[in-house]
Amino acid sequence: MTISIAHLAPPGTYAEQAAMIYRNCLTQVTDEQALLCPHSTIPQTLRAVSEGETSLAVVPVENSIEGSVSVTFDTLWQLDNLRIQLALVMPITHTLISCASNLETIQTVYSHPQALAQCQKWLENFLPQAQQIPTNSTTEALKLLRDDITAAVISSQRAAQLNYLPILTTGINDYPGNCTRFWVVSQNHQPNAYKALRNSPSHTSIAFTVPANVPGALVKPLQVFAHLGINLSKIESRPTKRSLGEYLFFIDLEADAASPLMNSALTELANYTEVMKLFGSYDVMPITNISI
Repeated sequence: MTISIAHLAPPGTYAEQAAMIYRNCLTQVTDEQALLCPHSTIPQTLRAVSEGETSLAVVPVENSIEGSVSVTFDTLWQLDNLRIQLALVMPITHTLISCASNLETIQTVYSHPQALAQCQKWLENFLPQAQQIPTNSTTEALKLLRDDITAAVISSQRAAQLNYLPILTTGINDYPGNCTRFWVVSQNHQPNAYKALRNSPSHTSIAFTVPANVPGALVKPLQVFAHLGINLSKIESRPTKRSLGEYLFFIDLEADAASPLMNSALTELANYTEVMKLFGSYDVMPITNISI
C-alpha cells in the first residue's frame, strides 16, 4: 500500500520537511510506502485530501512567534470531511538566501507572510531599506535570485542547499525558540491506519459559531468546559465572512473526544452553538531531530 502525503511546495518548505519527517517515521514502523505530493498553496493541499487525491496532508497551523496560520483554519472550516490525525511540533530556523555580496545591496526580501513576520525585528535592524514581498511559500521566490542580485529570500538552509544558492546569514528569526505546529490531516472516514505513530489522543480541536452576537453568547459554551474541568489550550476567533462582526471560534482542548467527559461536554455544547465541527482527537509529537 502506498500512502500519498500532500504538502506545500516548492521543495525546501518547512511543510515539506515536516511531511518528510512524518513519512520517515511512518515507514520505519509500518510496511507502507509513502509518496510526497507538493501543492502550490495550503488550501490546495487540504483540498487534495478532501477530494481524495491524497491520503493525508501536512499543513502548518500555528507558530510560536507569529501565531496562527489563518488560511489553514479558514480552509478547514470550509471543508466538511477532514480529521486531524496527529500534531507535529518542529523547530524553525530562518535563513537569508541571496546572491548579493552583502546586506547593503539587498533591495527586496521575499518569503511567506509568516516567515517575514517571524523575522520582523531582524529585518528592521539589518535590512530597513528592503521592500518585503509576501509569497505563497518560503521557497517560491528562490527562482528569482540568480537573475536579481538585489533580492533575498527568507527560507530554510535545506532550501538553499537544494537550489545551490548562497546563504548570507542564518538564525535570523527574532526569537531562538521559534517552532511551528503542523497537523497531519486525513478524511473523516479514513481508518486509523497510522496508529503506530499515535499514543492515546491528548488533544481535541473543534470550531463553532454562536446563534447571535449577544452578551454571554461565548461565555456559555466556554463554561461547559470549565464546569467539567476540561482545560482549553487555545482559543481563537475568525470572521465567518458572512457579515462584519460575525465570528466563529476555534478551540483546542486537552482531552480525548472519545472520553465520557468530552462526550458530555460536546452534547451540552450543542445547546449553545449554531454550527459545531469536531476536527478530531490527536497526540502531539515534538520533532527533536529535523535531519532528513
